[in-house]
Amino acid sequence: MAKKRRPRTQPSAPAAARLADGEVPVVGAREPCPCGSGRRYKACHGRAAAQAATELVQRPFEGLSGECDWVALRELVPAATAPLVLRDGLPDGVPSVTLATVLPMAWPALRRDNGEVLLAVQNDTATGDLSRDLADVLLRAFTTTPGNPVAAGRPAPDGPRLQDLLDPRAPFEPVVHEGFEFWLDDAERATGDVAASLERANAAATPTVRLTGVDAAYWCRTPEKNHLRWVMPHPEEQLLDALARLQAAGATSLGEDTRLVGSFRAHGLTVPVWDLPSAHGAQECEKPAAAFGERLAEALTATAPLTPEERRARDGLTNRQITLN
Repeated sequence: MAKKRRPRTQPSAPAAARLADGEVPVVGAREPCPCGSGRRYKACHGRAAAQAATELVQRPFEGLSGECDWVALRELVPAATAPLVLRDGLPDGVPSVTLATVLPMAWPALRRDNGEVLLAVQNDTATGDLSRDLADVLLRAFTTTPGNPVAAGRPAPDGPRLQDLLDPRAPFEPVVHEGFEFWLDDAERATGDVAASLERANAAATPTVRLTGVDAAYWCRTPEKNHLRWVMPHPEEQLLDALARLQAAGATSLGEDTRLVGSFRAHGLTVPVWDLPSAHGAQECEKPAAAFGERLAEALTATAPLTPEERRARDGLTNRQITLN
């Protein structure tokens, strides 16, 4: 018996208007595709949309002011905030927009009673493009009733990205906090689930300080030893060569009993990590980090092939590299 052909469906009037402009509207996965092919959306135009949504963007913050600090707030820093400046100004009724590392109950965003918007950067996201996911949450926060969190959602494959919404000329200036009291206007009055979430978050927060003398370097304290984690913007291969040259020359130290132990790879950038003695605080890192930055800048200009000792140092750094995303 011949297989019955599924009748071709005609798009609705609004859909037809968008089809005339070359745009296929997004519908449910099992609904007929608006293009009129007779196939389900997921097997027709939805296939390309799904592929675009799951494709990983290696550097989602590229082009934003302070890309290295964006990566740090996403992956390394427990409690921090940074004001955001929009290209086209703030919408009516929204006095400010602030990026936060995390929010109570892992909310993607929160619109406070006074209309202020807090956008969380450390949440799980729906697609492979973190920038598009965060932009979608931000836009939905603008239309959320004040005093409510923003629900999780899935952005359109062709929706705007943070680079489309934020002013690239505005500086990105994170403020690191000891705890998460920034969640609330009056943290002492927190009750119920919010108070419990605040208490748990504060108990788990690793003490962290952003260095002032160099960009995107963060000191943190752990029970056994302290660390410096420094997000760097340089191309990975060039940076690893430079670090290998310095490592072979014994020039990666930040002081007595400090050691460059490896690096993270996060959102397309490389994050060298140093072990520090427990007595080595953030202030003690400032001058050595600035001096290392000068040595690194010189090493980055070197073009000669690596020596055998430098290649061994580079292999060691590569073998100790961990990818965070």
